[in-house]
Amino acid sequence: MAQVSKASVRSIVSALALSASLALTTGAALAQQGGERPPAAVTVQTLHPQSLTLTSTLPGRVRAVAEAEVRPQVNGIITERMFREGSMVEEGQVLYQIDPTTYEAALAQAEASLTSAQAQLRAAERDFERVQELADRGINSQQAMDDATSARDIAQAQVKMAEAALRTAQIELDRTQIRARLSGLVGLSEVSQGALVTASQATPLTTIRQLDTVHVDVTQSAAELLDWRRGAADIGDGAEAEVSLTLADGSEFAHTGLLTAAEPHVDEQTGVVVLRMEFPNDEMMLLPGMYVQVEMPTNAMDNVYLVPQEAVTRDRRGNPQTLVVTADNTVEQRSLTVLQDRGSDWVVTEGVNDGDRVIVAGLQNASPGATVSPQERAADGDDASE
Repeated sequence: MAQVSKASVRSIVSALALSASLALTTGAALAQQGGERPPAAVTVQTLHPQSLTLTSTLPGRVRAVAEAEVRPQVNGIITERMFREGSMVEEGQVLYQIDPTTYEAALAQAEASLTSAQAQLRAAERDFERVQELADRGINSQQAMDDATSARDIAQAQVKMAEAALRTAQIELDRTQIRARLSGLVGLSEVSQGALVTASQATPLTTIRQLDTVHVDVTQSAAELLDWRRGAADIGDGAEAEVSLTLADGSEFAHTGLLTAAEPHVDEQTGVVVLRMEFPNDEMMLLPGMYVQVEMPTNAMDNVYLVPQEAVTRDRRGNPQTLVVTADNTVEQRSLTVLQDRGSDWVVTEGVNDGDRVIVAGLQNASPGATVSPQERAADGDDASE
């Protein structure tokens, strides 16, 4: 009975030793698994220096290249409107007809006055010829010769005055037909048939605008203008010097324009200068008074970087910074010098180098000094798949 008891005790001791060994082995494995976490996965984008033309967004208004307000030059009653509102008119086209009756009568009177003056001139010339013939024969006195000469000269002056009066009457009669002085798009009519109009009245009858090409006037601060002029030599006169246009609905205008003039004056109250751009407008998309935004090239820069905006954060003072993954996959924080935005990127001049990998996704899993598992972002901007 004692021998059996001793064997049982030895079996129990062996089982307990094996259990303890297994427990120690399992605990060590679990401890090792919980102590070393795998590197966090982040998405990065590799940066390379570029040469860019920086732009500035300027607010502006569309202006017609040429604009003519139509006003009457004689008094009278409008008898007919001879154009369709909102249509194209040609220079010289009749727009309105004023009642010509009074002016036709004035023209007839001027013609009669001219005929009378011409008859008096012919009579004075005949008298002058007779007196001169008698004077040559020594019959008439010098006084008679002087009187005949004066009468002839006065008759000639009367004819010229009558001719001038006839031209004036003809001009006023012609002005009863109010014509377009400009080819372009005519606006709404401010008068109708039967309205009384007066010469050079304050209210125009209608307005004609040339819109196949338009001007866009924008304002720029004097300081920005100085920077632009310093950088204009680097931009050149090629395609990069062209300006683009953004419409009021946020869409981009199909055609580019050119800077044509700058007002040589700085507004003393606002400190801005007016710049004038010219844009083709064959489709009549741009109308006078329309608000637009112009993207104007300001300077050409070399060795700058386009850093995605999602990769840039701000510290408590508002300074831009980014997280860069080094060659050994360690996260490093960099301070940036940002010039301006460009689409969905920031234009950066300092803080990053060629080949740097900035973190664009997974920032919440990365901190300076941590080891990460970087994955390059796909070309279309989407994160690469695991």
